[in-house]
Amino acid sequence: MTTSSTESVAATPPGAPASDSVALPDTLPTYVGLHPGEPNLMEPELLDNPYTGYGKLREQAPLVRARFFDDTPLWLVTRLDVVREVMRDPRFVNDPSRVPGYQGEDPRERLVKLFGVPSHLREYLVKSILTSDPPDHTRLRRLVSRAFTARRIQDLRPRVELVTDELLDRLPGHAEDGVVDLIEHFAYPLPITVICELVGIDEADRGLWREFGAAFASLDPSRVGAAVPAMVEHVHELIGRRRAALRDDLLSALIRVQDDDGDRLSDTEMVTLVLTLVLAGHETTAHLIGNGTVALLTHPDQRRLLDEDPALLPRAVHELMRWCGPIQATQPRYATEDAEVAGTEVRQGDMLMFSLVAANHDPRHYTDPERLDLTRQPAGRAEDHVGFGHGMHYCLGASLARQEAEVAFGKLLTRYPDLALALSPEELEKRERMRRPGTWRLRRLPLRLHPEA
Repeated sequence: MTTSSTESVAATPPGAPASDSVALPDTLPTYVGLHPGEPNLMEPELLDNPYTGYGKLREQAPLVRARFFDDTPLWLVTRLDVVREVMRDPRFVNDPSRVPGYQGEDPRERLVKLFGVPSHLREYLVKSILTSDPPDHTRLRRLVSRAFTARRIQDLRPRVELVTDELLDRLPGHAEDGVVDLIEHFAYPLPITVICELVGIDEADRGLWREFGAAFASLDPSRVGAAVPAMVEHVHELIGRRRAALRDDLLSALIRVQDDDGDRLSDTEMVTLVLTLVLAGHETTAHLIGNGTVALLTHPDQRRLLDEDPALLPRAVHELMRWCGPIQATQPRYATEDAEVAGTEVRQGDMLMFSLVAANHDPRHYTDPERLDLTRQPAGRAEDHVGFGHGMHYCLGASLARQEAEVAFGKLLTRYPDLALALSPEELEKRERMRRPGTWRLRRLPLRLHPEA
């Protein structure tokens, strides 16, 4: 990356050469280079080194003309204050059909078609709580928000700690030649166990969800296209089983709501809620744990701060989410009317996308933003970043994700104080970093729990 630190292997999340990192599938069409001056989100520099790539665009302008994966033109919103402003602005919506006079194919439909999703199942991905607007968004969020209250999340902490301890106990048994994959055996199992218990997914079914998540992460149309029918069928079967034997979980609560008043929640909406909550509820946290672990192991000065003061963990999780969070871009929004944004004329119907990675490293807001600093003091708010979004679409499970990350980092570093990367940071980035637009994640994270003999 751009700078280095005297006490760190790398001062910023390192990039990797496109030819060596875990590649995108060849079956995914690319439109890179078709429009000079309008970078496509599949540009090698944006995939391999998004901190530098999107940083250059941020310094070019607060709104940059760019191209979506499928070559659709869009405005990329890059600076923190502007990202927050537009995220709060009701003139920009998730559903393009709400744009007055809108005609033509829904861009979201075009995208899921690109990824091989059968036409009769596309509504399960296109019409979710993540892609809806009020009043539907308000109604759906209200139905599930009670499962994520501060009291409910706090009550879950002993269970999160127990699951974490059990996974850490098992780590040595997974080691091969002294090396264990933290993604496979810790970072994924922790959040998927917790969210599945919260939603009401039986332990026997959880392996399926890991497979579903891997299929979506691959961006391979053949894998995504095959996963969606299996996911939808599985959730319908799950709802049928749970309806016959209700429990104290979110799925049972949704069934009760539907039984009381079917107009409040359709069958499709219930399936979509389950799909969204389980997939979104573990993927982000798993890769926050993975990315954050690499950051701490390559910044021994920052790791020492946590060793000396575990009370720093909540602030540390916020800083890790800002500095190397796994979600680097949001889904598109659409202008319902002509508007001026940061001095740029945006036309009715224009697509906008928020670059979280650019915003979270904005030097207009952060002092020395490329430096990882677990003691960084928020500027007037507890959460001084947009890693979990902002406004009405702020991540519903953010408090749960933060709690899981706090417990994970705290217990992992305490249990295995000699924890170290099994590969050099450069090798790790070259061999295990997945080249996926909008996300920053590792396929594997090989670690040594103890020093080599």
